[in-house]
Amino acid sequence: MTAHLIVERAGLLDTLQDRGRIGFQALGMPTAGAMDRIALRLVNALAGNTEDLAAIEIGVMGPTLRVEADGVRLAVVGLVALELMGAPEAPPKPLEANRSHLLRRGQRLRVGMVEGARTAYLAVEGGFAVAPFMGSLATYTRAGIGGVEGRKLQDGDMLPLAQAAAREREERKLGAPFDYGSGPIRVVPGPQADHFSDAGHAAFLGSDYVVSKEADRMGIRFEGPAIAHSEKGPDIVSDGIAPGAIQVPGAGLPIVLLADRQTVGGYAKIATVISADLPRLGRMLPGHKVRFMAVTVAEAEALRREQDRRLAQAIAGLQPAMPEGGIDLSALYERNLIDGVVWA
Repeated sequence: MTAHLIVERAGLLDTLQDRGRIGFQALGMPTAGAMDRIALRLVNALAGNTEDLAAIEIGVMGPTLRVEADGVRLAVVGLVALELMGAPEAPPKPLEANRSHLLRRGQRLRVGMVEGARTAYLAVEGGFAVAPFMGSLATYTRAGIGGVEGRKLQDGDMLPLAQAAAREREERKLGAPFDYGSGPIRVVPGPQADHFSDAGHAAFLGSDYVVSKEADRMGIRFEGPAIAHSEKGPDIVSDGIAPGAIQVPGAGLPIVLLADRQTVGGYAKIATVISADLPRLGRMLPGHKVRFMAVTVAEAEALRREQDRRLAQAIAGLQPAMPEGGIDLSALYERNLIDGVVWA
């Protein structure tokens, strides 16, 4: 019997995402992939997977999933409420996020609202048995490719599991929430810095900008002071779009391009968000306020290396997780809890 997770109730915007469709932009194919690569690596590590397996990216509100397998180990990373539902007459049981769980056939997991961030991630041990497109399971809904028929998950979808049953091992949890950093979003100026006036550069780096309601997987349009162009104007001969490129059309408001960005564009780019800060942007909700700060390429590279070092350290420091609902007696018996006896 094939093992599946059944989507009993779909969330608002749940898609399968991995690290993206790498190496095809020259053919006009966007990368897509996870908005938060840090959370993707952490959730795969908790599930016991390699870092590049696809997970469910949960947008705003999550799904209800039913287990049709002898057992499945799953992990969830994010600020999200989880409930395990069994028999119809039994009350739901809260589960912790940021750890792994072993679920049995017929059990149902209800994933609630994502709090304070745009996304959360759910991975299963062994990954999903879905055919890749151009080497990736990443869903790109605008072209209808990848994931499940190139779309967000719907009620009744059957997600085939690559592993029929979970391996016997202890559950894992994060030792502490990962620190994404705070303060200004750091950018490398250019590549079309000469298309902006001195006043435009000063406004961009000296003003507060707010994430608008026009924010999705393609990009974020910010509200705030207009950025003035130079006499060269906002238009350029279309060129390639890197992750985090900041276009400024004629209206003067910046647009940061993210996972589902187009491969080329014809608006001048004032700067590019450094890779270490892209996961922060991928988590931001409308209304979040940011400032931008310029750094050099060398500084950007050093910041990414340091972030990767801390992420590897967090994965190496995953801790055993107590079984749901009580004490792990086998672990308790292995510990010497009494160091002396006194006879009265």
